[in-house]
Amino acid sequence: MLTAILAAALIQTASAPSPDLSWMAGYWLDCSSGREVSETWSDPRGGLSVGHAVTVQRDRVSFEVSHIGLSPQGFAYIAQPGGAPPTVFVLAESGPGRAVFANPENDFPTRVIYERDGDALKAGIEGEIDGQARSMEWNFRAVPLNTRCPL
Repeated sequence: MLTAILAAALIQTASAPSPDLSWMAGYWLDCSSGREVSETWSDPRGGLSVGHAVTVQRDRVSFEVSHIGLSPQGFAYIAQPGGAPPTVFVLAESGPGRAVFANPENDFPTRVIYERDGDALKAGIEGEIDGQARSMEWNFRAVPLNTRCPL
């Protein structure tokens, strides 16, 4: 009897398997809107993917480090733009080639979205600023590591 109770408890507390986000792995480049944005994502290892992004626009450079994996809140995208403290966006939706992460408590954004179609990766953020719906989108293409935008 005790064995059955322990087994049931383990089944109830076992974490759900991590979604397969291996489709995000690679080096991605967006050369639109007068800026160069690169994102690099590792393949998932032990349920963890690590990423970083660099944006160059005119003489300004910004960066973000992030990772996707298990967090105390659940499976999540954890972002640190410019080295800021981590912001957690919990997985809200996933399917083949699509993942949506959400944090309704964050000021902006409240959603982070990734979608892959062939050699294209679309990334977007959504939310509100001063009560107005706002969004930003990046259209990346898969390229060899450290490829730069044409001058």
